[in-house]
Amino acid sequence: MTLDTLGKRLLTGIAFAALFAGAAPAQEVLRFSHTDNPGGSRQAAAEVFAEKVSEYTEGRYEVRIFPAGQLANDPKAIEQLQLGGIDFTVSATGSYATHLPSLNLTAMPFLVDTYEQGWELYDNSEWLQGEFEKLPEKGFRVLSTWEAGFRSFTTNEPLEGPADAENMKMRVFPNDMIRWTMEEIGFQTVVMPITDVYLAIQQGTVNGQENPVDTINSLRFFEVAPYITLTRHVYSPLPLTVAEATWQEFSDEDKDAVQRAADEAAAFSRDLVKNSVDQQLEEMKAAGATVSVPEIGPFREAVAPVYDKAKEVYGAEAVDKILSDAAAIREAMPGS
Repeated sequence: MTLDTLGKRLLTGIAFAALFAGAAPAQEVLRFSHTDNPGGSRQAAAEVFAEKVSEYTEGRYEVRIFPAGQLANDPKAIEQLQLGGIDFTVSATGSYATHLPSLNLTAMPFLVDTYEQGWELYDNSEWLQGEFEKLPEKGFRVLSTWEAGFRSFTTNEPLEGPADAENMKMRVFPNDMIRWTMEEIGFQTVVMPITDVYLAIQQGTVNGQENPVDTINSLRFFEVAPYITLTRHVYSPLPLTVAEATWQEFSDEDKDAVQRAADEAAAFSRDLVKNSVDQQLEEMKAAGATVSVPEIGPFREAVAPVYDKAKEVYGAEAVDKILSDAAAIREAMPGS
């Protein structure tokens, strides 16, 4: 027997041994893009999701995570879902409004007061669930809602009330409701991707930005805009979405597995963010940030015209429905 023949027989034997030992087939790679830094809560929840997808599909799929905008900023990532460039992303609800404008209404100011109220709104609002059901025809679907928290300000000058905003430029993402809210408070608004914001504040292009505490901490905005003003003006969770083309390629069994992983990652995300805020604020204060809680009344009064503007653009019926859902939740869960 030649050495070549012996080698082939050995390789064949190894292959059969692997087969009978139950070796798993090659994994299919699924690409997950997000804009949070590697140490942030989105990355932590994405890692849970990836681990659970692998576990529940018995290793048939590997979710490969690309953090910090490596593949795309938030709007581009959503476009990539539609085009097949990526399989998953997680972003603020308003980011998806480019493709379904009614989702802008979720960014109306002061809809809910607590995390628990926000969870109830996103999980059980009849209006919002109906809007989510329209997204597959846009090329992606919502699997679950992860947490980011309530949006507040970081600025390079103190912000005690709307009067201070009149001399400031505020970065906003491309969302009408957020822009209207900022303008009613008194800011000049500048639209830009979140990946450009740190440098823009550092260079003086804008005076600040508004995001949940978790994002402020993860992206280190407090280093260049050290005045953190906790207005909590918009509840801003993060729907996890999957490309509809990818979803339709899954077997029913794998759809159930991916959905289960998404739900468990959402529960992890909600618990992590809610219970991390106080610690994150203390860490930012220790690093030199100034944290303040302003009188909220003047901010609420300043943004009141936003609701009427929303009715003009999106229709009174839709606005009244989500306001009604939110009011009922606040009444049923006061203070949560």
